Amino acid sequence: MNLLQALIFGIIEGITEFLPISSTGHLILTAQLLGLSQTEFLKTFEIVIQFGAILSVVVLYWKTLLVNFEVLKRVMLAFLPTAALGLLFYKIIKHFLMKSNQVVLWSMFIGGICLIVFELLHKEKDDAVEDIGNIPYRTAIMIGLFQSIAMIPGVSRSAATIVGGLILGLRRKTIVEFSFLLAIPTMLAATALDLMKNASQFSASQINFLSVGFILSFIFAMLSVKFLLNYIKHHTFISFGIYRIVLALSFWLFIL
Repeated sequence: MNLLQALIFGIIEGITEFLPISSTGHLILTAQLLGLSQTEFLKTFEIVIQFGAILSVVVLYWKTLLVNFEVLKRVMLAFLPTAALGLLFYKIIKHFLMKSNQVVLWSMFIGGICLIVFELLHKEKDDAVEDIGNIPYRTAIMIGLFQSIAMIPGVSRSAATIVGGLILGLRRKTIVEFSFLLAIPTMLAATALDLMKNASQFSASQINFLSVGFILSFIFAMLSVKFLLNYIKHHTFISFGIYRIVLALSFWLFIL
């Protein structure tokens, strides 16, 4: 990896982390386009810069996290299923699934179809939950189970949690913001676990690349969060579903 590649990865991660198009999938496909193999460093790099994007949520929502204990309780409850399953399947995810472009592309393709079908069928109920602090505990845990599906590269953590929340009776803005908040413990845990296992193996230049990707990811994620909150006021996720399908088909036809 070189500095330019680290810049590209950081920008792509920041833009895609909170959109329902899978940031991990985009990073894996970007590595393919740049001719980079999925080394241990690259896989760790892809995880760590995701936490850079997550810090943008901490900056935007720190008052909610510190002041509203009811919100914090629900975020931590939703995090538990992913934490347990992530520890259980860590080796399979990192050493097998993250090496497979086909897993990413099929996840992108099928996920795009699911997004489109879901949006065409979904009707928000009048009594949908509007306040994150009022999400039932059982619903929070179920959202966490939906999020755990995104351990498969290409699924999209954002898409899984948002669709899960809508199915479970939350308003669109509510589950989008809850998805932002849920990303904090999820990616903090993933980053900490990976760094504990691999950080000692990295050179000084590799750590510098991590820092560059981390910072750019943070900046562009801030812009992406604000874009998505404005976008959902007037649009569904059908356009993201179409994008996922087109991206997968383009790679199958022209790249792989």
